[in-house]
Amino acid sequence: MPAKVNEEKCTGCESCVDACPAEAIKIVEGKAVVDADTCVDCGVCTDECPIGAIEME
Repeated sequence: MPAKVNEEKCTGCESCVDACPAEAIKIVEGKAVVDADTCVDCGVCTDECPIGAIEME
């Protein structure tokens, strides 16, 4: 299952965008958004998020 962003925690720092090998994450209106169709469920974004705003479903 794709990564899920907690929008209340996300600060839009782009750490996850830079880390995502599938380029499945974009910043939209200041928050990270995961494209579920592109996400490869690798979990790299969860490791890179400095505030724990991303979790694997």
